[in-house]
Amino acid sequence: MKLNVPGSIRSIKPYVPGKPLKELAREYGITDSIKLASNENPLGPSPMAMEAVRKSLFELNRYPDAGCHDLVEKLSEKYRVGPENIVIGNGSDDIIGMLSTVFLNPGDEAILPSPSFLMYEIAVKTQGAVPLPVPLKNLSIDLDEMKRRISPRTRMIFICNPNNPTGTIVPMDELNAFVRDLPPDIVVVVDEAYIEFARDENCRSAVELLNIGTPVATLRTFSKAYGLAGLRVGYGIMAAEIVQFLHRVRQPFNVNSLAQIGAVAALEDQAFFEKTIRLVHDGLAFLHGELERLRIPYFPTQANFFLIDVKTNADDVFKRLLEMGVIVRSMSSYGYPGYIRVNVGLFAENQRLISALERVSKR
Repeated sequence: MKLNVPGSIRSIKPYVPGKPLKELAREYGITDSIKLASNENPLGPSPMAMEAVRKSLFELNRYPDAGCHDLVEKLSEKYRVGPENIVIGNGSDDIIGMLSTVFLNPGDEAILPSPSFLMYEIAVKTQGAVPLPVPLKNLSIDLDEMKRRISPRTRMIFICNPNNPTGTIVPMDELNAFVRDLPPDIVVVVDEAYIEFARDENCRSAVELLNIGTPVATLRTFSKAYGLAGLRVGYGIMAAEIVQFLHRVRQPFNVNSLAQIGAVAALEDQAFFEKTIRLVHDGLAFLHGELERLRIPYFPTQANFFLIDVKTNADDVFKRLLEMGVIVRSMSSYGYPGYIRVNVGLFAENQRLISALERVSKR
């Protein structure tokens, strides 16, 4: 078979998600495994979201609300922005794709941090545009170097705040100054998938920059703090003019009915949200303390995950932990061959991770 596939598509390395629990059971016969690789909510979904979804199962013969009216209204109230400033996606990466489709032509350039969320590069290459990765500086996004990389071909800049996989932040004063100094035709995409977990008061939402004139698109997700990763709901807050163009390329009914209903209910479930944040912060304190006891280096974080320096081949550590039924993420593909990334789990899961790491470190 001879397929005429553009070189930009051929150059894309497929996104490799964390290994599912069922796959681990099939491969290794381990039925009590724990997954700390995909930054998911260990508490499960919001109970109010689950109940709302259950009540709506008998309406699956109907198409979903194409405009996501109820969810848009709820988010409009939450952020005190107009409904015209909000777009809903099948996960926030759906909106990354829409933005890339609207603003990037073949040969255009998009600046992005490296390493960061892998979907930025994939979305850029899908449009035949050129991704310009800017290495992190001390595990943090280097805004100064991003600014130096701007050229007449630059159309988009991606900023992940807190950054995945490092958990570092861009302080608001630096982000504000950076955005205000950009040419007015460059779209800045600020991905805040993990910002709910941040405790540093300097990590504030780019929604504050909505009306400064520079096109800033702030992205959020229900996959992490709200526990709805399986429903795939994300949203963007940006200038109404940008939203109008995104609606031109958005797939009809891109967000299913249950996802919309679950997301609306999750926004009302403040008790679950607060329980999640407490669990993550308490879990980080426990894990960091135990790693210090074991003298295993780790890096501070403002997210629900963090990096561990295993001082050896991360892929080997990943495999050893996998054999013990503990799924983490090797950072080799991110350019950190000696690091693994783990997210906070339930207390028993955190204990099991520490026990497994202790066994690995003694080999």
